[in-house]
This record gives sequence, structure tokens and C-alpha cells, in this order.
Amino acid sequence: MAHPKSRISKQRKHKRRTHKKAETPQLAICKTTGEPHLYHRAYWSEGNMYYKGQIVIKADEIEE
Repeated sequence: MAHPKSRISKQRKHKRRTHKKAETPQLAICKTTGEPHLYHRAYWSEGNMYYKGQIVIKADEIEE
């Protein structure tokens, strides 16, 4: 049976798990549109999809 070579302390284990305590996701505000959005996520604004301040999908492409 597999077992760790050395025991991991409680303190070390808890340090590793601290990121799971985040309550609300952080929001960023786009410099181009001024819309709040999640970090590293594309978002819709006025029918256009933006990512990193640039248009990924234009509104007129969707209608066609």
C-alpha cells in the first residue's frame, strides 16, 4: 500500500487549502466598455463579446 515518505503537518496542509475560503469572486472593470466582469472570462456587452478589452464576436455576426 502506498504511503507518504514523510508526514505533512496540519499547518502545512491548512496553508495549502486557504484558497478555498474565498467568498465572492473578484470583478474587474473593462477599460474599453466600463463593464464589470470576472477575471480571465469573456463577457457580453451591447451584443458584442469582449475578452481582454477586444471584440471577439461582433453583434452583426450573430444575427446572420
